[in-house]
Amino acid sequence: MLFKNEYDVVIAGAGPGGAAAARKCAEGGLSVLLLEKRQEIGAPKRCGEGLGLSFVNHLGFKGNEGFVTNMVDNACLVAPNGKEIMAEFPDDKGCILERKLFDKALCYKAAEAGAKIIAKAKVIDVLKENGKITGIKAKIDGKTIEIKSKIVIAADGVESKIARMAGLDTKNRAQDIDSGFQYEMAGIELKDSNRIYLYFGNDIAPRGYIWIFPKGKTVANVGIGIAGNRKKTAKEYLDEWIETQPKIKKGSIIEVNSGGIPVGGLLKKMTLDNFMVVGDAAHQVNPLHGGGIDEATVAGEISAKIAIKAIKKGDTSDKTLKEYNDLWWKTRGKDLEKIEKYRNLVEKLTDEDMNILAGAVSGTELLDFAVGKGETLVKILMKNPKLFKLARHLI
Repeated sequence: MLFKNEYDVVIAGAGPGGAAAARKCAEGGLSVLLLEKRQEIGAPKRCGEGLGLSFVNHLGFKGNEGFVTNMVDNACLVAPNGKEIMAEFPDDKGCILERKLFDKALCYKAAEAGAKIIAKAKVIDVLKENGKITGIKAKIDGKTIEIKSKIVIAADGVESKIARMAGLDTKNRAQDIDSGFQYEMAGIELKDSNRIYLYFGNDIAPRGYIWIFPKGKTVANVGIGIAGNRKKTAKEYLDEWIETQPKIKKGSIIEVNSGGIPVGGLLKKMTLDNFMVVGDAAHQVNPLHGGGIDEATVAGEISAKIAIKAIKKGDTSDKTLKEYNDLWWKTRGKDLEKIEKYRNLVEKLTDEDMNILAGAVSGTELLDFAVGKGETLVKILMKNPKLFKLARHLI
């Protein structure tokens, strides 16, 4: 495998954040090396695989590519008492992806732009001179290799070690990490295969929800995300719920996925001299629904913009790269911080509270709440004496 021993930018992690950063850096004229520790990009997936069509378009795709397994028009949210709230997607259809193909497609675009990408290449340390990052040490083809770079970008996921190696504090509180578990199931029955289903209740999914994301008429991702440190594991909660659903229970398990989900602890500092961190590694995830593909991608694009600017300026110091912090917080951070407050509200809701909400709000209002537009929902909460104390914390 031919690669140089020095690049403008080296990126660790070829998920959506790393691929976006690599593509934009390469398009900006920088020499880029993108390393992925796993032997196959996109596998194993740790994701429900849902993404809005408008964002798929933003990435340069039409939405009819092979990695789009299904299109969804609406969502069905199910309260603990079984009440269903329908939420239409009037402005944006949803795509259910095949991440094994989607992540590769993102990397194809990065490679076409000029980035060098190598799978099964594990970054094992960062290089430092006088306390500043000067590159990385990686294990490639069984050999330990040092590669110099002007900037290192860590996009190595929720278990990120590279940022800590660099000296950046990315540790998260236990209460800000959710546990996710998912089956890809075949041979199931769905009322509507163009609809996602979300089930809520403290008994079935404490501080979280169960999802069904259809990948076809009889195939779907059936998963759960819950707060960690519960009396049962995420798998146990999901298995127990599936046992109550005959049309799901009869299906076959085709794939099993699990992992941690950062749902808070947004980083105020994501840069050092010659170094940036993006995506799950920087806790850049929607704290309410746990989605992170679009958040990681946006962060990767912003980091690339600042990397290009810094390298052309000839100054890759923390002082210069700090603009990534500022721009990300202006673009996404403040919204996610607001959503984190909403998540703190949801944690306090009892099943009775959720049932009251289900009878008082529309599906559109709940979707607005999930993306940080909670003003209407707050007004509704304030009208209900039982929920007023919770609502006033959001004002």
